[in-house]
Amino acid sequence: MRDLAQRFPENPLLLPKDLVPSGPGLQIISLLNPGVFRYQEKIWLLVRVAEGVAEKEGVIFFPALNATGNTEIIEVPLNDPDLIATDARVINYKGLDYLTTISHLRLLFSEDGIHFTEPQSSASLFGAGYLERFGIEDCRVTRIDDTYYLTYTAVSDSGVGVGLQTTKDWQHFEPGGMILPPHNKDCAIFEEKINGKYFCLHRPSSKEIGGNYIWLAESSDSRQWGNHHCLIKTRPGLWDSARVGAGAAPIRTAQGWLEIYHGANEQHQYCLGAFLMDLDDPSKVIGRTTEPIMVPTEPYELSGFFGYAVFTNGHIVNGDQLTIYYGAADEFVCGAHFSITEILNQLN
Repeated sequence: MRDLAQRFPENPLLLPKDLVPSGPGLQIISLLNPGVFRYQEKIWLLVRVAEGVAEKEGVIFFPALNATGNTEIIEVPLNDPDLIATDARVINYKGLDYLTTISHLRLLFSEDGIHFTEPQSSASLFGAGYLERFGIEDCRVTRIDDTYYLTYTAVSDSGVGVGLQTTKDWQHFEPGGMILPPHNKDCAIFEEKINGKYFCLHRPSSKEIGGNYIWLAESSDSRQWGNHHCLIKTRPGLWDSARVGAGAAPIRTAQGWLEIYHGANEQHQYCLGAFLMDLDDPSKVIGRTTEPIMVPTEPYELSGFFGYAVFTNGHIVNGDQLTIYYGAADEFVCGAHFSITEILNQLN
């Protein structure tokens, strides 16, 4: 499989030890999948920070937000017959699913796109309310005019849905509620309206029928979404045979809307690919890469909290250069350059 990525020699750019935990008793387990945007002539990352509790022999801990918005720690003996703990990310206790970590979103900025600093004046974004009890994850950032739209995965014991917040100054945030109900995630809003309407990519899924596919939706107000179309399905025998999901907002090119997406196989190995949508009617897919454009190859992509994974939901476009910031092995934040022309040439 060919890899088009020109990885930053400074990778990983951010490690868990680079940030301070949000509260006592917590430790940062992973830094993942940042949303990316420009603001005040700087490059900003909205990093997902996954926190947990230090391991203790014979016991498993899992954090969750209580009714007051504070993190409480649930402790269960490993030999409890009601515990199923075969996955590093999700456990089942007494018939209910829980996450082994709880995530929030944290802002960092950079002058050069390589060295990132956490500003003292910026507040982190935490889950709020019963629909975000297990945290908020994997934010995509879209700018339309002077407003930034933040779409993120809202996780709770009621399911996984898409939450929305908007801001103009990154100090004050307006909640938009859950715009796509469970089970849904990987929502990226286009960075301009088409025929007067907002458009987004999203990923509904079902355990019983269908699959983890990329869909398109439209809206008149960015809150109520409809006219859904299934765009991209998994492909048996290929690198994206088990699930696919959108990355960041599609990139407008002369040939069409270019979308970088992630795909995984049955071995849960995550790579990146691309597809192209018609400029006037994005429900029409006019090209897709057969092979991935990025494959985990570096040690920091192959080994971590969840190895053999590259996953992006944020990028910066500068002419033909596409700079993708991505999560590696579900633990580190990294960067890589791509040529948009080179990606377009791989489409079939």
